[in-house]
Amino acid sequence: MNSAVQIVDFSRSYGSVPAVKTLTLNVREGELFGLIGPDGAGKTTVLRALCGLIGRDSGTMSVFGIDPVREPRKLRESIGYMPQRFSLYPDLTVAENLRFFADLYLVSATERRQREERLMQFSRLAPFRDRRASDLSGGMKQKLALSCTLIHTPKLLILDEPTTGVDPVSRREFWAILKELAADGITLIVSTPYMDEALLCHRIALMNKGSALAVGTTSEITTLYPYTLVEAIADDLQKLRRLLVTHGLALNHLHRFGSKLHVSCSNSEEVKLVTSKVSQYGGSARVTEPSIEDTFVALLDNQKTVNPTQP
Repeated sequence: MNSAVQIVDFSRSYGSVPAVKTLTLNVREGELFGLIGPDGAGKTTVLRALCGLIGRDSGTMSVFGIDPVREPRKLRESIGYMPQRFSLYPDLTVAENLRFFADLYLVSATERRQREERLMQFSRLAPFRDRRASDLSGGMKQKLALSCTLIHTPKLLILDEPTTGVDPVSRREFWAILKELAADGITLIVSTPYMDEALLCHRIALMNKGSALAVGTTSEITTLYPYTLVEAIADDLQKLRRLLVTHGLALNHLHRFGSKLHVSCSNSEEVKLVTSKVSQYGGSARVTEPSIEDTFVALLDNQKTVNPTQP
């Protein structure tokens, strides 16, 4: 499979603050690739650099063989960029926003009408074509923004946290649309802080503080989990957590996930200790497979250990 995006040793700082440090990534054509990480991980900096909106301190970038810094005009024919904030015109209707962006990208009148109808149906916005953008719900605004991004039929879509603040039902609908686009051969790079959305991508990069902690499929990345994971359930997880700490478990190996406590055990003796103490406490415990979130937390702890002075 050919590469759509190649990033080699990309670095970018804002003043004395490093945003991204020597990042290397390869995104294949037709791939739905996720940049997963919290605020401050460097996701937006990477995406803005790929769009040619900011420069780089070092390294190289290529989008379908185009350098975003040297050939930004040529690049814009091939990409669609959807930023974090809703950036359409609130006083225009759904149809008027689509027409405006079609004119902006010099789409002919005939093609514009065809694409407009297709996008209206595709995004399920046809019943709302005459509604002002300001009157749309959060999920519908994101669908409209995506449709405007697609009006010139780009080969690559770059979406910066498109579902942040969107209700769960609209999130599912939005991701269903993204998966349809990927099935049609469009390459997508999506940033998100939500770990569950990592499972919807073909491959991901787990990012934190400007570095990629791991790159691959979610199944490949979870093999990097360096412990045996025990899942514990009890009436009072806080008390159970304190109990396990008093018996020698490291505090950073105990993480609450909803109604369960996940315990990272370094060896079989720790597994026996945890299951025994949980049972004595009146709870239940079992060895289980790590999730992508478990792996991310473990990799974060390892990053802090390797780089104890990292800002």
